[in-house]
Parts: sequence; structure tokens; C-alpha cells
Amino acid sequence: MTQRLRRAQLHYGHGTLDAGDDAAALLAHGLGVPPPLSAAQLRRRASPALTAAVLALAERRVRERVPVVYLTRQCWYAGLPLYIDERVLIPRSPIAELVEQRFAPWIDAARVRRIADIGTGSGCIALACARAFPRARVDAADIDARALEVAQLNIRRLRLGRRVRAVQSDHFAALAGQRYDIIVSNPPYVGRREMAGLPAEYRHEPRGALAAGADGLDSVRVLLRQAARHLQPGGLLVVEVGNTETTVRRRLGQVPFLWLQFSRGGGGVFLLTREQLQSARAELSVLG
Repeated sequence: MTQRLRRAQLHYGHGTLDAGDDAAALLAHGLGVPPPLSAAQLRRRASPALTAAVLALAERRVRERVPVVYLTRQCWYAGLPLYIDERVLIPRSPIAELVEQRFAPWIDAARVRRIADIGTGSGCIALACARAFPRARVDAADIDARALEVAQLNIRRLRLGRRVRAVQSDHFAALAGQRYDIIVSNPPYVGRREMAGLPAEYRHEPRGALAAGADGLDSVRVLLRQAARHLQPGGLLVVEVGNTETTVRRRLGQVPFLWLQFSRGGGGVFLLTREQLQSARAELSVLG
């Protein structure tokens, strides 16, 4: 199976790294066990029915270019098992690493009581934040009602309904008067030209979770302009902009972005404090 996947020259980056990773995820799904597989599990003799089912999924991966997560309907993010389908983006943001570190050293985790995840999709970042900050309440906001259905499912599965609230909202529109210690977002950030050249695997993801206008900054503009009024003093705005980092740096060179580094890879994530956002109002106005 691995050789079949390798020969197909598939694109990776949707929760798996290569053909071997794809094969392991499909096999774990067939066995009904969480990855990674142990040596004993890898030596286990599979039944003909299980073998046929796993090979059928592998064939769909090759023929339709469906990312493995959409085939298995499961993804692990920041240590949390999540249900995922085509209504939401496949979780892969490096922000998981930052959440696991409880946003240290940029905020005192002990004082964090309110967090907002803007563009929550599956709820992955919101739920990871809720687990990392057990005394905090989290608003998981998304404009897409279908995405929020998946987020609600994950909230129930992880039994975090008392502290995580799914909110249908166009950015901050339904959060008027709310203030947070941390606002985090993995918004749409793919520009028109990049969108046209994405590999086939991305066509299975909801376009609205990827496309962000001509330059990829439609959503980022709103976050930069409006976040300060929704942050507590000393609060943080953390946003992933991916490949659009180059455009942000070029247009907003005077804004004191802190571009974060991740030991597990990934980038294009900036951090700003409420005070930095307030002092950079004039510079941010050039985004149009």
C-alpha cells in the first residue's frame, strides 16, 4: 500500500507527512486504534475484510486525491481526538504547539479567564485552549453554520460544553462587548493567485476556509483593526497567516509583529499585544 501511495505522487500536509504516514493512518483506522501503531500492531495479521477496506480507502486517496483525514473522519490535534469532515478545514496549524506551551512566556497562564478562537472551524484550537487553560471560558466563533455543526460535535465528544461556546459570528460581529485575555485565529489567508495553483487535495476543503480575496488579507485586516477593542489590557492577538507572511511584512514593516518559531515546523504566525495594536493604528490603516 505504501508503494502504491508513493508512486501516485500525492500532496501531503493535511495531517500526514508522506506515503508511509498515510498508510499508517489508514491501517490504524482499519484496526480501530489511535496512531501511532505499535510494533505488535504492525505485525498483527489483518483479516481479508479489513485488508480490503483499508486498500479501498487507499485507492480513493490515490484516485480522488482525498486527504486521509477526510477518509478516516479522525484527526489528532494538540493531543485531542477530533471528528473531521469536508465541512471544515483539516487541523494542521502550528498554533497547537503554542497552546500546549500555554502561550508562554507572553502571558501569565494563571490569569487567563477568557479566550476567543475566531474562525474556529472544527473547534480544534478552541478545544485545545480549553484543555490547556482549565479555568478559562472559550468562545469558538465561525461565520459558517456547517463548520459550527462539526465544532459542536467535538465540544460534546470532549465534554467541554460548560466552558466552550460555539458562536456563529462574522469575526467579532456577534461578540460585541466581549473582552478576552487571548484572541487566536487561523483565518482564511490564501490569495487569488495562490488559490488557483493549490494541489488537488485542497479542493476537498471548504473554499471559504482558505480563500481570502485578491491578496489573502481580507480576514487578517478585520482581525488587526478590531481585535484591540476585544482584548483585556496585556491581552494577546495570535494569528496564522501562512505564506501571506511576506505580504504582511512588506506592507506593515513598522508594526512590531513577533513572528513565532515552532520546534515541530510551520510558521507564518504572529503575536501582538493589545497595547501594540493600539499604538499601531495609523500603520494598520494602510491595509485598506
